[in-house]
Amino acid sequence: MPRDLPLGNGHLLVNFDKSYNLRDIYWPHVGQELHTAGDISHTGIWVDGQFAWLDAPEWRRELLYEKETLITHVTLEHPRLQVRLVCADVVDFDRPILIRRIEVTNLAGQARNVRLFFHYDWHIWNDRDANTVFYYPQQQALIAYKQQGYFLQSGQVGQGEQRVTGVSSWATGVKEVNGAEGTWRDAEDGELGCHPIAQGSVDGTIALHLPIIQAGKSELAYHWLTVGSNLPAVVQLDQLVRERGAEGLLERTRNYWLCWVNKQGQAFADLSPELVDLYKRSLLVLRTQIDAGGAIMAANDADVQHYNNDSYSYMWPRDGALVANALSHAGYGEITRSFFDFCAGVLTEDGYLLHKYNPDRSWGSSWQAWVDDEGKPQLPIQEDETALVIYSLWQHYLCFRDVEFVAPHFRSLIVPAADFLISYREQTTGLPGASFDLWEERRGILAFTNAAVYAGLQAAANFSSFFGEKDLAAKYQAAAEEIKVATIQHFWDEQRGHFVRMLVVEQDGTIRKDATLDSSLCGLFLFGMLSVNDPQLRATMQALEQVLWVKTEVGGMARYENDYYYQVTHDMTQAQGNPWFICTLWLAQYRIACAQSLDALHEALPLLDWVHKHALASGIMAEQVHPFNGEPLSVSPLTWSQAEFVMTIRWYLGKYAHLQGK
Repeated sequence: MPRDLPLGNGHLLVNFDKSYNLRDIYWPHVGQELHTAGDISHTGIWVDGQFAWLDAPEWRRELLYEKETLITHVTLEHPRLQVRLVCADVVDFDRPILIRRIEVTNLAGQARNVRLFFHYDWHIWNDRDANTVFYYPQQQALIAYKQQGYFLQSGQVGQGEQRVTGVSSWATGVKEVNGAEGTWRDAEDGELGCHPIAQGSVDGTIALHLPIIQAGKSELAYHWLTVGSNLPAVVQLDQLVRERGAEGLLERTRNYWLCWVNKQGQAFADLSPELVDLYKRSLLVLRTQIDAGGAIMAANDADVQHYNNDSYSYMWPRDGALVANALSHAGYGEITRSFFDFCAGVLTEDGYLLHKYNPDRSWGSSWQAWVDDEGKPQLPIQEDETALVIYSLWQHYLCFRDVEFVAPHFRSLIVPAADFLISYREQTTGLPGASFDLWEERRGILAFTNAAVYAGLQAAANFSSFFGEKDLAAKYQAAAEEIKVATIQHFWDEQRGHFVRMLVVEQDGTIRKDATLDSSLCGLFLFGMLSVNDPQLRATMQALEQVLWVKTEVGGMARYENDYYYQVTHDMTQAQGNPWFICTLWLAQYRIACAQSLDALHEALPLLDWVHKHALASGIMAEQVHPFNGEPLSVSPLTWSQAEFVMTIRWYLGKYAHLQGK
């Protein structure tokens, strides 16, 4: 189930699903330590003896964010219960506090008793065992803990002098043992058992009893969760919420994100308000997925189990570099600096980056082997991941000219990485050596990787020239040109009339081509190896659009011919694969790059509108779209998709300004 509403601050990340269930709680690193296993933490309401969980099918629900903030705006109505809930959820912008504000409106013709219930299913430190949950009378709160992880649940009902702080009732208990479902079942009669403590595989539920709600009137309730490494830490945060007021903390976080996403001097040319809103939403969603230590995570969603029960909660250097590039061009240099610091810290002694990393800089899990099928050593890398970090660092420098930041990374990151890119070459062709492709499905010499390595070496040459290292600059520049020439020589297929996506050089020196049309061929112009005016590049792009554009009413660009991943149809005349946000945005970037007039530039707008149409209502972009019904498929949220939209908007605005200045 996708995560429609992520909220975070770089330390604490929480996700709500499409039914408005709280599912994921990550802390202290974004995407690493998951304390709920992705299980449902239920929220429910009791009204005069009737009960409903908020994920029940009877609810009419709308899940959105407040405009230009990381505060939710969720509206729910229940015909039978005759209540309306308007909910605002927020993670404080710099403290590990989740605040939930719920306004309950009584739609019935008489006064009514209402109680709200907040349940948490604990797997602290990714483990269901040896957890404890207990009632803490000093704060009238429920606290769960294991080792150095503490989670305090509290709340408030009423306003002004009638305000009551602390939980009205509570339940602690075991789950997943001897058929026990959890304390959330205890809530369904409107009463909680108030058992003081439970250990092992546990959960906890609190109740907030609202004042009597008159007919047609509303009452407010606040629930908060504070997180810390010990009891005093969570109690101190709880006391802060009580003293400052939950509404005050919500308001200050609202103001923070409004300022953050509205950079001074922004202008959006002739883009529609809908596209501008999605641009800002993409930036905000990206921010939730970035750890305070610099790791830009691919996606954080406990339901995504891929490749042997694994997830997307890792920092892929490629994805991170492309996200960082988009953020740099959008003006967020403070975030991208942390990313480049991270990469410098994990670069191997030989100058390359590995497959993926955890946000604490440890290696992420990987399926990429250190030996080939014959047992011979090979590097388990995607070489574009190393190259694109250097390319993105140069783009960062062009945006901010922060030489004091870049200078220490020249010897620690740029030179060793560039030296590796030069050394890792296939001898027969002079092209980059074999590595895994960006889709992580095949190994060989790849057009996308060639373009990325070319860009990385060009960036290294630029840095070297800037720092007065003329010999290094000449060496890197020469290698980049050699790779460009070899790419054109070996990857162009005269018979087919387009570039091929991959070569494999056999032991006897023969070259085997994989001529599958693959949208990754867009890398040839994305990173500057070939001009969009190059006739061979233009022919390739025409072939890609002709073959990979989905022929159903949904439209959009597929990854490559006969793409198997989540394949919906085997009818290749309709769809070679499911349309991807990333691939469709690459096509938009190509149209923007080609534009020589405003009318030509506007040919990119239908593709941007396509993205807007098929994103979730909350602004989240997944990997791909169902080719027949247009619904998002697979991972959500995916930072790469959000970043490509941001980058495409930056391309559009840059070209618009250029054309206006002609």
